[in-house]
Amino acid sequence: MSVIVTGAARGIGRAVAERFSADRPVILADLDPAVHDVARELGGIGVVADVTSAEGRAAILAAVEGDITLLVNNAGITKDARIVKMTEEQFLAVIRVNLGAAYELTTAAIGRFADGANVVSLASRAYLGNFGQFNYSASKGGLVGMTRALALQLAPRVRVNAIAPSLTASEMTSAMPENVLNKMIATIPLGRMAEPREIAETIATLASPAMAYVTGQVVVACGGRSLAP
Repeated sequence: MSVIVTGAARGIGRAVAERFSADRPVILADLDPAVHDVARELGGIGVVADVTSAEGRAAILAAVEGDITLLVNNAGITKDARIVKMTEEQFLAVIRVNLGAAYELTTAAIGRFADGANVVSLASRAYLGNFGQFNYSASKGGLVGMTRALALQLAPRVRVNAIAPSLTASEMTSAMPENVLNKMIATIPLGRMAEPREIAETIATLASPAMAYVTGQVVVACGGRSLAP
């Protein structure tokens, strides 16, 4: 029985793969060939694949031996711009990767899920709305709607949930200007960014037997950011 994690070469995806690699086979999928190095380090199976293509999704599923116990839809991109300057390409590219690919991989895997399997998709606190991220917020809001719809469709065999993190320590955040990053952190009631391993633990909890009666829900793991004005 296997776990699939997309966007697994770094950040949250890598942390999720590491969290599960100790006790079951993990398929790590990413466009970045570095995923092979991460997979070797964790003892998993690395697949270089574009989740937006049918061939990429087929390659991911072909790497699975047996049933799928957990699918983590983590792959995502940003193409931020003010809405008046956002191009159609920027809007559609983000929707295609963040929402479309997650839906298509999940539905492609339906016949491979074990009884009691889980799907957890990475939404974002941004689904509540973020300035300059019209496309990203729309894609993550779409993931929330997808989660609820698929939870109904796949019940009772498969549970489907989502997690909506806020600012998380990553290569992207480390590249931000210090004053901008500090300003964003100041809006988080817990006073810090999340660590990728903390998001991975939340996903592990959602997928655990302890949460066996939870489906179609969104856990907003934002350090209280969604409470702030």
